[in-house]
Amino acid sequence: MVLLIWFANFWYSIYLVFLLQVDDYTVRSSAPLGRVLLVRLEKQRYWVEDNWFCRYVLVTPTGGGDTQTFPCYCWLVGDVKVEVREGTAKKLNEEILPQELAHRTAELQQRQKTYRWQAWAPGIPKCIDAKSEADLHPDDRFANEKRSDFEGSLHYALLELSLKKLAIRFGKSWDDLDDFKRIFWKLKSPIAEYTMKHWKEDWFFGYQFLNGSNPRMIGRCRILPSNFPVSDCLSVFLKAGNIYLVDHGIMDGVPANVIRTLKQHIAAPLCLLYEHPDSGLIPIAIQLEQNPSRDTPIFLPSDPHLAWLLAKMWVRHAEFQVFQVLSHLLHTHLVSEVICVATLRQLPAVHPIYKLLTPHLKYTLEINCRARTQLISPDGIFKRVVSTGGDGLLVLTQRAYRVLTYRSLQPNFDFVDRGVTKLKDYFYRDHTLLIWDAIHNFVSRMVSLYYSSDSEVQQDTELQAWIKEIVDEGFVERPEFGQFLEHNSSTPLFDWCAWVPNTPCTMRQPPPTDKDAVTMGLIIDTLPDISQSCVQMAITWHLGRVQPDAIPMGQYVEQYFVEPAALQVIETLKQELKDIEEQIIKQNEGLELQYLYLCPSRIENSITI
Repeated sequence: MVLLIWFANFWYSIYLVFLLQVDDYTVRSSAPLGRVLLVRLEKQRYWVEDNWFCRYVLVTPTGGGDTQTFPCYCWLVGDVKVEVREGTAKKLNEEILPQELAHRTAELQQRQKTYRWQAWAPGIPKCIDAKSEADLHPDDRFANEKRSDFEGSLHYALLELSLKKLAIRFGKSWDDLDDFKRIFWKLKSPIAEYTMKHWKEDWFFGYQFLNGSNPRMIGRCRILPSNFPVSDCLSVFLKAGNIYLVDHGIMDGVPANVIRTLKQHIAAPLCLLYEHPDSGLIPIAIQLEQNPSRDTPIFLPSDPHLAWLLAKMWVRHAEFQVFQVLSHLLHTHLVSEVICVATLRQLPAVHPIYKLLTPHLKYTLEINCRARTQLISPDGIFKRVVSTGGDGLLVLTQRAYRVLTYRSLQPNFDFVDRGVTKLKDYFYRDHTLLIWDAIHNFVSRMVSLYYSSDSEVQQDTELQAWIKEIVDEGFVERPEFGQFLEHNSSTPLFDWCAWVPNTPCTMRQPPPTDKDAVTMGLIIDTLPDISQSCVQMAITWHLGRVQPDAIPMGQYVEQYFVEPAALQVIETLKQELKDIEEQIIKQNEGLELQYLYLCPSRIENSITI
């Protein structure tokens, strides 16, 4: 590797730290001269490609004085020249020297050529212009360890899936609900096994709306919906404020997938729940369609056991679709990708908001590209095993995008708007608010270091271009939406979906119209078959498992900020998150079913899975 470091004449030692095979390099200048403005790294390719990843450059005067840090954190691939700025964050109006202004402009011009928008599908947020992860810039690709682990775990899951198919009658249905235990091999978790034991119980069904895979659907029921004609005797409980509703109306009319020539089925359930003083949140009525008719019964706990059980399965099936497509894909991945692309296109590396955001955008572009090619593509996993695969996935995403609001992504407003601030044992709410406050305080403190007033924000032309790009390009079909904040999400996917009857990925028979006609045979014929169940279990394990290279929330492996005041803000965040973790762990002491998903150490710093 040929390395050229460009600067005005000076007498300094330059320390370069590279990763994979980690080495430090020292380069000495021949004469001392002034402050270093830019460092240029140049790599030439010879016969064999030898890629280098530079973390940072340290510039230290040999005669004494302050060391300058030049954050780099980028790959040197092929014949390339990279110029990096000293790490002190600067806004555009703080630049004085023409060399620094020119570098700032050139960096954004190059980034805007590299990172381009594309519309993957109409009616949803735009994304990066890349057909697959191979088209991404090397800086946005998984590190070798991450790639090996990701692909290795997928191969492991699919290998176990193949072995199960050989051991069990491939492509056929089950004989009994207990038969689903036959695919619980090495892919297990304590909560998944707990789910397998308790999934039929009403309290556990209600608990999942609070602390399961999708705890953002439940809302207080103040007035019974006109399309849900349950008994008026509930009026007393409605006034008391302890009746809640989960309405999957967004699923109504979504086109169902066709898997191996067989049409799958979708319902749009409404579920009423009662907060019992002793038993917790329990379901009291379920209707499986939005437009009731003679063939749309209202299922009750007093109905035949199998009829009530199947009705609950249909609700959980709708939960699978809403969680995967809306909470996970739209609210988390697609929203974050818009922020990521706009940041790369409009904020130079020296900008304080770039430094604030970029650790939280690591690997987001690659995981989203992999999702578009492997998970939600026309021949991807969703098309193979999920009832909303194919056209249904896009229709559902488009519907949710049209009604998505900035306010709904802010937990402190969301819980109030849904009327769930007083629900007992809603651990997701309690822990979310703790973390939200810590993040809000962190961002406020950091931004206040660089902006002392609203007018300074308005006068920052780069920041305004960033906001404009988010709204006009990323959310082009929702210009009234406004600005997003980054939204992280933990993914307790495997725990609640591995036991297939608890959260089925598809339904092979239509919703029942006669309570008395529900048999175990009908339930088995409705649930995913052996092949679909194996795929569901394998993929939820692959996507929901703990990542061995995960960077926990608030831990910054790559140091973009160098100012002492900014570093102190980061240390304050770390301490607050540590205190939250201790509080959550203490709260869970003695609980048989613990809720630890929102321990900061279990939340990744960016969207990587």
